[in-house]
Amino acid sequence: MGRYSRLRRIERLDPRTDHERIFWLLTQYEFPWDYTQGVSVAFLRDYGVPRISRLLDRTQEFERAGQKRYDDTVLIAYEMVREGLDSAHGKATARHLNRIHGRYRIPNEDYRYVLATTVVGPKRWIDRYGWRPLSWQETESLALVGRRMGELMGITGLPADYAGFERLLDAYEREMFAYDPANRRVAAATLRVLTGWYPRPLRPLVARLSLALLDEPLLTALGFAPEPRWLRAAAHRALRTRAALVRRMPARPGWWRYRQKPRSYPFGWTLDDLGPHWAQGRPLEPLAEERSAQEASADSKECR
Repeated sequence: MGRYSRLRRIERLDPRTDHERIFWLLTQYEFPWDYTQGVSVAFLRDYGVPRISRLLDRTQEFERAGQKRYDDTVLIAYEMVREGLDSAHGKATARHLNRIHGRYRIPNEDYRYVLATTVVGPKRWIDRYGWRPLSWQETESLALVGRRMGELMGITGLPADYAGFERLLDAYEREMFAYDPANRRVAAATLRVLTGWYPRPLRPLVARLSLALLDEPLLTALGFAPEPRWLRAAAHRALRTRAALVRRMPARPGWWRYRQKPRSYPFGWTLDDLGPHWAQGRPLEPLAEERSAQEASADSKECR
């Protein structure tokens, strides 16, 4: 398989009908590492909003079990798409996620913003540091998969395309980014998780390199000073060098898709393992669209 063979295949697909297929190829074969990095940056962007970071700080999830919290978030998204968003398993995962969120009073606009970071964050990362920029088919697949995830979560007012998600994210950050001590505490706990993947002597450098990749409005909201220009340039050059090397490597063959290797679950996981301990084994609520269908059916029976 040539380096661009899968891209040519993707370009023949229609994101309106094939967005889940395109998303799978994008995340499991073309850009598995880069997609994960984009999602990691999305985590940090969430903490620039005091209302979000205060809730996370209050739960102490990242302080007590930061690696599990990180793994659970990545795995829940993976579980929603691995058999299809509208499959029985995809909907069961959405119900599980809604059960976890249902304990907290979270405004719809915060849900929309967090979802937008998972759409826009990977796109911007890949365009900057991936071995090639995303095609428009891949870009729209990110948006349409994100939109369907949001619908299953009962989020309203969702954008219809990638441009809408990008406008939503930028406008929300201009209005809501502000420093709060909770922002820094949750960001520092997350950075401890991310740097914990490396040998101890390298962790301070990894932390500084991670901060060197963040934009100034986010750093200000998190309470971190910008890294020196030379370090930012070095981090950028290192990632662009990696991209050039990956571009010259053979394409990942079809039998070698990306495998999730969460540190919290070395022997595998079940859906019920994901999330806080209090959510395990509790009954699942119907999805919002299922409740609407049930209510419509009941009204129809009453009319008859």
